[in-house]
Amino acid sequence: MSEAFDCAKCSESLYGRKYIQTDSGPYCVPCYDNTFANTCAECQQLIGHDSRELFYEDRHFHEGCFRCCRCQRSLADEPFTCQDSELLCNDCYCSAFSSQCSACGETVMPGSRKLEYGGQTWHEHCFLCSGCEQPLGSRSFVPDKDAHYCVPCYENKFAPRCARCSKTLTQGGVTYRDQPWHRECLVCTGCQTPLAGQQFTSRDDDPYCVTCFGELFAPKCSSCKRPITGLGGGKYVSFEDRHWHHSCFSCARCSTSLVGQGFVPDGDQVLCQGCSQAGP
Repeated sequence: MSEAFDCAKCSESLYGRKYIQTDSGPYCVPCYDNTFANTCAECQQLIGHDSRELFYEDRHFHEGCFRCCRCQRSLADEPFTCQDSELLCNDCYCSAFSSQCSACGETVMPGSRKLEYGGQTWHEHCFLCSGCEQPLGSRSFVPDKDAHYCVPCYENKFAPRCARCSKTLTQGGVTYRDQPWHRECLVCTGCQTPLAGQQFTSRDDDPYCVTCFGELFAPKCSSCKRPITGLGGGKYVSFEDRHWHHSCFSCARCSTSLVGQGFVPDGDQVLCQGCSQAGP
């Protein structure tokens, strides 16, 4: 007589039937699946011995059940991500959880180099200066409404320009004749002395320090021969083609001030009434 060859679980004969041998004995296919097969985490059905089984984080899946929860693409041979226990292909994960580049509209892939500013995101190679269209990268930039400029482009486009040298003023500067100037560009037309912060005047739109203006253009006092500029509240007296500082307008003989007084011209001199009447 032949020995019994029965299923280790249901004890039915295995002669002429398909079976699976294990360390604990032979099993008919139904008993083997019921005893050893894992349950698919997706469909909750047993994963039979003849099915391709996939395993991920203590969960088992039929090959056909291991798919993206959004687009249903099979993940058996695809890179994927798990988000809140849901499996996602890379495309769906990026669409759902990655930023869109504000310049090109494409997804900024996780791990790629990007720039963020004002709640917006750019690929590093898409974040360009609105002027020269070169990548800004880690360079300093200046925002202007929806545009972004590197510092040189912003200065060339928006910064005021010096009335003398036409170069941009990035900081400081002074105003002369309602125009901006570099402090170092506002100098006396005569001696080139810097004029910022000191009193000066102009002639034919050219600035001059008080000294140069007096030497070049101001009338000379008939008494002391120094220039009469009239600057700083200085007062003077004119008579015919001659001029005097107030402090210099005095009688040539007695030195009495003639400001506001009657006087008598005597050649190149002026005399008070008393000295004039006294004779030579």
